[in-house]
Amino acid sequence: MQKGKIIFLNGVSSSGKTTLAKALQAKLEKPFYLLGNDMFCDMSPEKFWDIDWRETSYRVLTGMYHTIKTFSDIGINVIVDDVLLKEDDRLQQCAAILHDHPVLFVHVICSDLDELRRREKERGDRGIGQGESQLAELNPQDNIYDTTVDTFETSTEECAGKIIELLDCPEKFTAFKILWERFKTKN
Repeated sequence: MQKGKIIFLNGVSSSGKTTLAKALQAKLEKPFYLLGNDMFCDMSPEKFWDIDWRETSYRVLTGMYHTIKTFSDIGINVIVDDVLLKEDDRLQQCAAILHDHPVLFVHVICSDLDELRRREKERGDRGIGQGESQLAELNPQDNIYDTTVDTFETSTEECAGKIIELLDCPEKFTAFKILWERFKTKN
C-alpha cells in the first residue's frame, strides 16, 4: 500500500496555517485530513493541563505524531498544523517517527508583525504577542524546510498553489530526512 502524503505546516501562532490548511483541502483533488496541535490539545481534559501542562502536552502531541504516521501508513493523506519550538524535542520526535514517510515540510510565515498582531486580535483566542514571542523560538534547526510560504506577501490561494505544485515532486520532500540524519549523528 502506498503511504499517504503529509503536508506539515510549521509556523508561529496566527501565521495563517489553519486558513492555509483549509484552502489546501478545498483545492486538492484527493482528500487530505487536517490534524493539528490545537485539536489534539483540546481532546485532553482541562484539569490535566493545570496539574502538569508539560507532561500533558508531551503525551497529547506524541499521540498526534503517531496518528499522523498511522494515517500515512494506511494511505490517508494528511495536513498537519503545528508549532515546533526550540524549547522542546518535538522536531526530533517528529523526524524519528516520520522520516521515512512522504512529508512536505512547509514553513508558514506572516512577514508583517502588525498583521500577525491583527490576526491574533481578530481570533480572540490568543494572547496578543503570542506569535511574536514564538518567532525566535520556532524550529527547525538551521531553517531546514522543503519550502516557505508567506501568508502576508502572498494570497492564501497562491500559497496553496505553490504547495500543491510540490506534491507531485516527492523527490523534493527532503527536510525530515535531512533532519533525521542530523539528529542520529548527534546522539
